[in-house]
Amino acid sequence: MTNVVSPMVGKLVSVDVKVGDKVKANDPVATIEAMKMMVKIYAPADGTVNEIKVSPGDVVNTDTVIMTLE
Repeated sequence: MTNVVSPMVGKLVSVDVKVGDKVKANDPVATIEAMKMMVKIYAPADGTVNEIKVSPGDVVNTDTVIMTLE
């Protein structure tokens, strides 16, 4: 199992995948807003989205697990 984590503190703006979606390494999977900039979060590896742990509007910290890939 691979965790997709937030690279910084920010507000989650969108989750661009859903449970069951297949992703490839470096596919964009979510977007956070940090310091008035939109920052894309990319899949670290190929896999299938197993669980999404946060929702748009949530504030995430550095290294918060956003989703897991299997």
